[in-house]
Amino acid sequence: MTITCPQRTGAELHLTLMRKEPLAEGVVRLSLAHPSGERLPAWSPGAHIDLVLGPDLVRQYSLCGDPRDTSLFQVAVLREPQGRGGSLYVHDTLAEGDTVRVRGPRNHFPLVDSPRYLFIAGGIGITPVLPMIAAAEQRGADWRLVYGGRSLATMACAGQLAKDHPDRVELCPQDEAGLLDLDGLLGSPDPGTLVYCCGPEPLLNAVERRCASWPEGTLHIERFTPKPDEYDTTSAPFEVELSRSGITVTVPPDKTVLQAVEEAGVQVLSSCHEGTCGTCETTVLDGAVDHRDSLLTPAEQARNDTMFICVSRAACPRLVLDL
Repeated sequence: MTITCPQRTGAELHLTLMRKEPLAEGVVRLSLAHPSGERLPAWSPGAHIDLVLGPDLVRQYSLCGDPRDTSLFQVAVLREPQGRGGSLYVHDTLAEGDTVRVRGPRNHFPLVDSPRYLFIAGGIGITPVLPMIAAAEQRGADWRLVYGGRSLATMACAGQLAKDHPDRVELCPQDEAGLLDLDGLLGSPDPGTLVYCCGPEPLLNAVERRCASWPEGTLHIERFTPKPDEYDTTSAPFEVELSRSGITVTVPPDKTVLQAVEEAGVQVLSSCHEGTCGTCETTVLDGAVDHRDSLLTPAEQARNDTMFICVSRAACPRLVLDL
C-alpha cells in the first residue's frame, strides 16, 4: 500500500521556456511561462523553484525576476562543468520552446523587514538578492550591496546594478580588487542592520565567523551546497511514528528518515537529499531532532517543530512526525 501525504506532494507545473539569454560569462537566464498564459503562483524575494530536468535530475534555482509579474518565473543558471549535470543540461540541451517541469516556489530565505540591509553576494549568489534589492527600495529601507566575483565579465547584472544604484552598489571583481574586505564590512556590529549573504561556501563561512558577535538573528544565509560535515557520523537506530499514516518505522544507522518512510509506503516530496532545498520539510509533533540541514537557524532548530528528513535524524529514541 502507498500512502500519499497531500500537503507534501505540492503542485507540479509544466511551463514553456519562453526565452534563454546570456547574462554574463557562463550564466544564462531562463524565462518560464504557462503555455496558456495562466498566472503563476505568487512568490516573495528569496524564493526558489525546482526544475525537474530528468528522472534523477532535479535542481533548485533562486527566482530572480519581479514578484509582481505573475506571468513569468525567471532563474539564472551558472555553467558548472564539475557539477552534477543540472547546469550542463540547462546550458547545452534546454532550448526555447521546451516544456520544463517546475515545482514550487518555496522560500527558506525570506526578506525580513528592517530599516537597513547589507547584502553580500558572491558570483551566482546575486540571484536571490536581486528581488530583495527591489523590495528594499519599495519599502524605503536603507541598503547596500557588496558584490564579488572572479571577474566583471562573470558577474551577472553587475553593470545594470551599478548604473541603477551607483551610490549603493560596490562591485569587487577578484581579478581587479582582490577578495571582499569582510573585516571592514563586518568588523563591528551595526545594530538595526540585517545581513543577507549568498554565494560560495568559503564566503559564507567567512561571513558567519565575522557575524558571530552581531546580535542574534542579524545574519541570513542561503547555501547552494550542504554545510561541511560537522556532525558525528555514528548514528544509533531510532523509531519514527507517522501520526496520520498510523505507521511506526525503525530508522537504522545506514538509512535516512526519508528512506525509511518511503520504504514503508509513505510518499514524501523530496529533491536535493542534502538538506539544502527544503522540499522534504516535515512537522515534528514530538521528540528531539538532530538537525543536519543547511537551512534552519540555531533558534529555529531549538524549537524542534520541523525537520528536513532527507538528512536530519533523532536525538532521542522516538520521533513523532505529521506524516
